[in-house]
Amino acid sequence: MLPRTYIFSHNDGPSSPLFQHILPYDVSQQQRIEAHLNSTNNFMGPPMNAPHFIPTYQWTPMELPDVACSPIGPMGNNRKRTIQDNTDFELKRQRFSCPSPHNQPDRNTNFNSQPVTRPVTGREVTCPTCSSATFIPGGCVPSLGETCHQNAFSPSSVKDKLSQQILNLLFACEQQSDDLEKKESCRAALQNDIKRIFPCAKVFLGGSSLNGFGSRSSDADLCLIIQEGPVNHRKDAVYVLSLVRKLLYKLSYIEKPQLIRAKVPIVKFRNSISGVEFDLNFNNTVGIRNTFLLRTYAFVEKRVRPIVLVVKKWANHHCINDASRGTLSSYTLVLMVLHYLQTLPDPVIPCLQRDYPTCFDPRMDIHLVPNGPSDIPAFVSRNKSSLGDLFLGFLRYYATVFKWDKQVISVRTAKALPKSGFKEWKDKFICVEEPFNRTNTARAVHERMKFEAIKAAFIESYRLLQLRKDLNFILPKTKRMARPQTAHR
Repeated sequence: MLPRTYIFSHNDGPSSPLFQHILPYDVSQQQRIEAHLNSTNNFMGPPMNAPHFIPTYQWTPMELPDVACSPIGPMGNNRKRTIQDNTDFELKRQRFSCPSPHNQPDRNTNFNSQPVTRPVTGREVTCPTCSSATFIPGGCVPSLGETCHQNAFSPSSVKDKLSQQILNLLFACEQQSDDLEKKESCRAALQNDIKRIFPCAKVFLGGSSLNGFGSRSSDADLCLIIQEGPVNHRKDAVYVLSLVRKLLYKLSYIEKPQLIRAKVPIVKFRNSISGVEFDLNFNNTVGIRNTFLLRTYAFVEKRVRPIVLVVKKWANHHCINDASRGTLSSYTLVLMVLHYLQTLPDPVIPCLQRDYPTCFDPRMDIHLVPNGPSDIPAFVSRNKSSLGDLFLGFLRYYATVFKWDKQVISVRTAKALPKSGFKEWKDKFICVEEPFNRTNTARAVHERMKFEAIKAAFIESYRLLQLRKDLNFILPKTKRMARPQTAHR
């Protein structure tokens, strides 16, 4: 009879007598280490000899050559480690290292499947000089490297002064292609350098830089992925990001790297060439998924982007757009706008996760996410409200209609859900459901004083805008104009 299988504990290292006894004697030391790591791995993924290898980011026009795939130790401050420290570090480092090249699967096989027959979709782009319309095959969402042009707005959308002010704000402040190129250049260089310590690393650009709602002054969000799977943010994420921070200190194009030990730890730094501020997280794959969900909403109906941009500028002016100070994050504000546009009697936008579930499946491989919504057509709404009417309606909805104490904002279902006893909503002032992991994106609002300030901003701005119909009364022109990022000197 075979002996009963022993379950390794975290105290059983590769030198443990039990570890040495159970494995065959002809197993190499490296294989013993991998067996131990597979048994104690926090990731709920495959064993180390068959990891999820994330292929190259889809849009990398400025990709640099890969460095040699040979892991190196951490860059410390010339302090000597003890023997035990070195052993612990080596075990943890190997969890995030590439296997040998002959063990890596051929990723090209993922892209050799038979083409799927889909209806021909596309969008019309109006030339600004000759006003002629050109049909571009594909869905409503532009490719990542494509300049985000939209059709000319219909006369009904900009029929009044307020609407024209909102449209002018979009044209003046929206992110330009050169802004995106600066962020992409830094991402590509950073990925190449991080591979010096994590050879399988991939760095994804996300957030407002790609979701269609970025302005010229927007920071950039980066996500570092080494292997897919859940992460213990108090251990693995902090460990990985602390090594990355040490590396950043040695890079000439990076300034002031700082590790923030939040619920989702990040490294904040500045690119000395472009002046752009970056936030780098580790393995926050839900951030990549919601980037491309929001990007689809941004382009599925042309009125969405100007409304979101004016709301973000308005919230920033009224000091209610800073999660680090207990108010609303930009992501939460975007979800609030989308929820309002979904729940009108004649919706301006659809419910994408309900109407296209396979395109936004939370189980989709992360490297397929950017192309998931590529064939979704533009939404034709029966709602012909102007930009000014929609913005005024947004303020009215949260000032007088939405029940903060009883309802949860849900873009996933296009509804205001009733609060339940679920811990994410219990005793929270504002509840906004994250579309993929269903956590509360407004959990930063934990003080009644800040909550009352947010409600007061909606109520007072709605009163003034309804009376004056002029954006200057709630968002002065001097506060509306974005200041493009410039290099730090």
